[in-house]
Amino acid sequence: MLKNKIIKIAHIHVWDKNNKGDYAIVLAVQEILRKNFPGVKISNFPVEVLKNYNKQSLKKLNQADLIIIGGGGIFYSYFLPFNLDMIAEISKPVFLFGLGYIKEVDAPLWQQDKIDSVVALAEKATGIGVRDLNTKRFLVTNGLKSARINVIGDPAAFLFEKKIKFSTLKKLNLKTRKLKVGLNLNYSGWLGFGKWREDILRSYQEVAYYFQQEFGAEIYYIKHHPGENNIYPELKIKNLKLVDLQPNEQKYVYGKLDIIIGMMLHVGVMSFGALTPEISVAYDIRNYGFAEFIKHPELVVDLEKLKSGELLKRVKMVMKNKVVYKNNFAFKKGEINQNFNNFIREIKNNLN
Repeated sequence: MLKNKIIKIAHIHVWDKNNKGDYAIVLAVQEILRKNFPGVKISNFPVEVLKNYNKQSLKKLNQADLIIIGGGGIFYSYFLPFNLDMIAEISKPVFLFGLGYIKEVDAPLWQQDKIDSVVALAEKATGIGVRDLNTKRFLVTNGLKSARINVIGDPAAFLFEKKIKFSTLKKLNLKTRKLKVGLNLNYSGWLGFGKWREDILRSYQEVAYYFQQEFGAEIYYIKHHPGENNIYPELKIKNLKLVDLQPNEQKYVYGKLDIIIGMMLHVGVMSFGALTPEISVAYDIRNYGFAEFIKHPELVVDLEKLKSGELLKRVKMVMKNKVVYKNNFAFKKGEINQNFNNFIREIKNNLN
């Protein structure tokens, strides 16, 4: 890399500020880039830029020194297929940074043109760093060489935590010594929610009732998407407190909770980053993938097991081992940080 040169990076990502998970990923990736490339100039592009051929957009991408794609669920049927001509005419080094593959429960298999376009993008990339093993398996199954793909983790785990105002702390009763349980539902577009609706709501209610009755716990609903306004009131949990803050502040609050039961992936990722255990009700392959990556597969509950009371059983088990989880998460974060450092080094080497 040329000394004192200001690097220009085109950052392609899921651009939805209404979704705290998507927004957290963008913030976290750019925090990492600014830390490692002082004075860097970052240009934002929505992932849709890869879907349609556009000469003007292509010109802007090729004016950068390099292109970062990710993190987040870039390999998602909704965004596909990518335009093969658009990919072919990108002339600058491309790096896939902590992105992942999305496959929701009961969703149809991808058509071949969608798979081919993902493979074309991965083959174009100078460096591939994915967030979990399932994403690597998907790419390898479809022809990518395993040695080319590094499983580096999800950047949102390292999002900077911003302390919230004292008035907000007080309003949420976060300074009390009461047990604190967070809840999150996915109601942002997963079409299968209706099928499992009653089982999900009942199992969440069961957890909240148990901890309120046995420990006088505070129960929080941690919102990640505006669509959740249409579902979380149906939990009908007494004194439920809503946490709806900016991503950096939301992550700070996660660190004040004892345990979280969630569905959306980045509730779990940000909780992990804040060293708070989260049990994920799995609506997507990515829930399993993240739990596998952090070496705690027990932190996922299958939808089919909700009827048997498995969610409450799992929560009780995890609560007994809170300190173990905190220590394990801190160690794993150290490993992920090294993964990112190695990947950034690879990017820098390609700028020399």
